[in-house]
Amino acid sequence: MIWNKEMECADKETIREIQLARLKKTVETCYERVPLYKRKFDEIGLKPEHIKTLADVKHLPFTTAEDLKNSYPFGMFAVDKREVVRIHGSSGTTGKPKIVGYTKQDLDNWSEIMARVICAAGGTPDDIVQIAFGYGLFTGGFGLHYGMEKIGAMVVPLSSGNTERQLMIMQDFGSTILIATPSYALYLADEIEKRGIDKDKIKLRLALFGGEGHTEEMRAKIEKQLGILATENYGLSEVGGPGYAGECYLKQGMHIAEDQYYTEIVDPDTLEPLPMGEKGEVVITSLVKQAFPVLRYRTRDISWLNDEPCECGRTSMRMAKIQGRTDDMMVIRGVNVFPSQIESVVMGMKEVEPFYEIVLTSEGYMDRIEVKVEFSDASLLDDFTKLEALRAKIKHNLRVILNIDAKVTLVSPGTLPRFEGKGRRVIDHRKNK
Repeated sequence: MIWNKEMECADKETIREIQLARLKKTVETCYERVPLYKRKFDEIGLKPEHIKTLADVKHLPFTTAEDLKNSYPFGMFAVDKREVVRIHGSSGTTGKPKIVGYTKQDLDNWSEIMARVICAAGGTPDDIVQIAFGYGLFTGGFGLHYGMEKIGAMVVPLSSGNTERQLMIMQDFGSTILIATPSYALYLADEIEKRGIDKDKIKLRLALFGGEGHTEEMRAKIEKQLGILATENYGLSEVGGPGYAGECYLKQGMHIAEDQYYTEIVDPDTLEPLPMGEKGEVVITSLVKQAFPVLRYRTRDISWLNDEPCECGRTSMRMAKIQGRTDDMMVIRGVNVFPSQIESVVMGMKEVEPFYEIVLTSEGYMDRIEVKVEFSDASLLDDFTKLEALRAKIKHNLRVILNIDAKVTLVSPGTLPRFEGKGRRVIDHRKNK
């Protein structure tokens, strides 16, 4: 089902006309009502009337996470506080959150694009939806919640954690859709197997993942264990939350809500826009946000765009899975390493459990990387030769992918931490990080 054919299947010319009209209005609003943007515009001699085409977006100043932090709590609101009916914020664990606001219209627009994402994935009014995202300031739970209600599905707002209850409700209610981080879905799948729960009592058919990135190998493992189709959606609190983009059931890229967002891919070093199809940093400009409009927000996420129509019938531009973050990249002895590269190796080996931990240390002026992995066969504890052979195999596979040697430590099954929310798999003990 396509929720909004007029927008999701619109021709490129129509979308560009809508984007340009809304971009001009957003730029004018930002200049007139948000002190940060007025200052940035005045510093470079830019006026709203200078924006005449979509290509002119490259002249607009970037917005960074630091800008949002410095404007805490309400410095970037473009409306009076009495018009703000909802507050959300980043899910950061340190420092003050990046606060965003919503008017009633903002919430309606948010529910609309979430409905599109849900229907694209395969959600229907007949579904029973178990939401295992945390609520509170985090946008994920609320976004999927109201999107599911908009399409008419039954919502079970369990929030995150309490695995015992999650599994009970999953069986008793016959939940058909799971909303969770991929890390928690993997944990739930592991618990279902460990507890010997009858698979016939699990009615799940679909999962909508968000909140963190994951590799195709991890997705395939979850799909196999739970017997489901798993799609990914993407968004940030800073630009409004989830709903910016989401995969359809074909999983050939995340469809972007182009009538509500303008997207660029820029070189993360030069900040120059890159051509269609080239990999770089995702930069997002909101087009309909009233309370908290943002211009050229630097997400730090790495991806690329595809403007070809999808086989599902949608013509909206698609964004590839996030390949990593510029600030998640680890530089080890001059080599760029992303956690997702390590995850792809671990998830691709049947001899190990799908849980890992990356530990970074420094000795003198040299960085060291250690990858801790659980072996799946407990009997290996009694066979050092086989254990060592497995360790050597993992080490070799990592070297092929990373182009550096990593220390590999094998640990017993069930040793490494499981996560009920976002996975925290990198521990950095380096002195000069």
